[in-house]
Amino acid sequence: MTQRAKIDTDGGDTRDTPVEPGPPVVHRPAGLTAAEVAERVARGEVNDVPVRSSRSTTDIVRANVFTRFNAIIGVLWVIMLIVAPIQDSLFGFVIVANTGIGIIQELRAKKTLDGLAVIGEAKPTVRRDGRAAGISTSEIVLGDLIELGPGDKVVVDGVVAEADSMEIDESLLTGEADPVVKRPGDLVMSGSFVVAGGGAFTATKVGREAYAAQLAEEASRFTLVHSELRSGISTILKYVTWMMVPTAIGLIISQLVVKDNDLKNSIARTVGGIVPMIPEGLVLLTSVAFAIGVIRLGRKQCLVQELPAIEGLARVDVVCLDKTGTLTEGGMDVTEVRVLDGADEAYVHKVLGALGESDPRPNASLQAVIDAYPDAEEWRCTESLPFSSARKYSGAAFSEGDGEESTWLLGAPDVLLPPGDPALADIDHLNEQGLRVLLLARTVHELDSPDVAKDARATALVVLEQRLRPDAADTLAYFADQHVAAKVISGDNAVSVGAVAGKLGLPGAADTVDARTLPADREEMAKVLDENAVFGRVTPQQKRDMVAALQSHGHTVAMTGDGVNDVLALKDADIGVSMGSGSEATRAVAQIVLLNNSFATLPSVVAEGRRVIGNITRVATLFLTKTVYSVLLAILVVVSQIEYPFLPRHLTLLSTLTIGVPAFFLALAPNKERARPHFVRRVMRYAIPGGVVAAAATFTTYLLARHHYTGPDALGAETSAATLTLFLVSMWVLAIIARPYTWWRVALVAAMGGAFLLVLAVPWLQDFFALKLVGTTMPWAAVAVAAAGAALLEVAWRWVDRRFPA
Repeated sequence: MTQRAKIDTDGGDTRDTPVEPGPPVVHRPAGLTAAEVAERVARGEVNDVPVRSSRSTTDIVRANVFTRFNAIIGVLWVIMLIVAPIQDSLFGFVIVANTGIGIIQELRAKKTLDGLAVIGEAKPTVRRDGRAAGISTSEIVLGDLIELGPGDKVVVDGVVAEADSMEIDESLLTGEADPVVKRPGDLVMSGSFVVAGGGAFTATKVGREAYAAQLAEEASRFTLVHSELRSGISTILKYVTWMMVPTAIGLIISQLVVKDNDLKNSIARTVGGIVPMIPEGLVLLTSVAFAIGVIRLGRKQCLVQELPAIEGLARVDVVCLDKTGTLTEGGMDVTEVRVLDGADEAYVHKVLGALGESDPRPNASLQAVIDAYPDAEEWRCTESLPFSSARKYSGAAFSEGDGEESTWLLGAPDVLLPPGDPALADIDHLNEQGLRVLLLARTVHELDSPDVAKDARATALVVLEQRLRPDAADTLAYFADQHVAAKVISGDNAVSVGAVAGKLGLPGAADTVDARTLPADREEMAKVLDENAVFGRVTPQQKRDMVAALQSHGHTVAMTGDGVNDVLALKDADIGVSMGSGSEATRAVAQIVLLNNSFATLPSVVAEGRRVIGNITRVATLFLTKTVYSVLLAILVVVSQIEYPFLPRHLTLLSTLTIGVPAFFLALAPNKERARPHFVRRVMRYAIPGGVVAAAATFTTYLLARHHYTGPDALGAETSAATLTLFLVSMWVLAIIARPYTWWRVALVAAMGGAFLLVLAVPWLQDFFALKLVGTTMPWAAVAVAAAGAALLEVAWRWVDRRFPA
């Protein structure tokens, strides 16, 4: 009596096919019922760990409001509200506005990021009531049966219920790179992922009890990558604080004790000296620039999982690309099947159809075979070996319809065939045309034998054609134009990879390297990597080693990929970029996820990073020039034992017109300047001479005015003359920073100058800001001193460019 059944490797649905009596039908566990799920939800046994895609609203408000500098300025603001007119307290309202803008921008970025995180979130396949369906990770309950395939991440802890040659990589948890074979009854931990085979496991720990969730409690998922901007600004603010505290104390003593002035006026001028020392807007503007970058990229379906990753990609000088899924589309087509050694073509088609049916989770190559050749229904799969990127082939054992037993392998010809085999010559010719070739071979060994590929008999060549991404050539051209070296690193045949890269116009595509010939020594490997651009037959561990070798030569490396074989390299690269359609494991370790799967989005990320870096470098120079001249003026006043020349309203006006408003526009402007290292040095090499010249010119004018003016209103006239000089010198700093000029930058500088002239010309604004130029001699002297300062600035900055190149 024959049995009508087919045993599938994943325990799939039976198929009515007359076969000889064999093993009994395998019935898959049905999973929980709807009633059992509802009962567990009621008990709270749900995987309710929130996915943190960004800071919470409370964290954002707290981070923007409760800062060291806001505390200092808040105290000074309260003092000024008590002792001086409202116009001397304007600096406080500016801080309120800046803080409000920062909160709003971050909340907008949070909304975009949270929305994209939900879109990009993978949905694990859970079996309930005998049916498998993708659900959100937060809907998993205790006891759920979760199916796994290559690339799937284990989202909660559990025990393996089914296993079909399932290999799990626990490197993200244990640091061990070698995959672990899992069998029914073995434990699996959340945070690991499947690299080969498939199966299912029963959830035993969910929510905050799961291993990955406990790790996340200690280190948030969105811990920021290293950011030179962020760390540089922190360093600058640390030094500013050290300078500010003793200078402020000296100024307070000078104005309140040494000079016998009106108390309220002395307090006002003391506060006027302290406030401009604080570059309060610099941190805010950096956050806003990053936040707007995230929003802009979000509109292009690019999920930035760690904000400074935008900056990181802009600093990259080597991009490692995986060919499949990055330069080529996921789909493939079978263009030809060449039978070898007189094999029967119809029989080969049956073998290919049966092999396609044997794998419940086919990769792109096998999917092309499945599309081309239907399953041979009379064949029954008795054992299968899923494809692994480490071994480069898959296999299956069959009971054919006539009772014949056979075992077949399908994979890389240069792995399955011995060197010098005649078939390899044809394969090289096909690879040179950019075609992908798989070898169908029959083996006499068992699939679980370590020598399964030994003495395999070549039966047919399966020729596949990959679909090139239409935007890949333009993207590679962009990187070449930006002096970013592109390295194509693929597990495929080196010649085939080189042909694809050649079609896309990659420089050096003709000289390909088979990774099996790469030296193991890191230094030697780095030299080969520097000299070549296309590498084939690269194993997952080699990808990781290649990233490390490039980094050892001082390169900043980005790695793109979508497959499980890319995870280790993505994790170790300076910036990991994953495709949205890639495995969940790759998306979990990448800092940037391209949700639209378009490699062409990368130039947009680079452009955003360059905009942020270049513009923040510009505006940081403005802010820190103000800090330098404020500290020096305070020191000069303390040493000279004279009144501080400015009230807070004067410096609020100057800061708004020469820093605040211009910095906002400059920080958000387009900027394609290539990112350069040493942020602190590059900023301070301009800020120090700029601040020194501004302070010297202003103090010179103030001393001249003190000798020129006499009488009870002399201090107001002296302040106005000093303010004019400081404004003109600061405007020249802005004019230098705004280069190279465009129409809107010229208009911006002109508008700021016009606004200051308006204050000097309109009587009520003169009174409001206590600015009134007296006579003609001293105002023109102030202009002359400012002109000399501007000329000195030009000389100093050009000397700095030559003496301290960036």
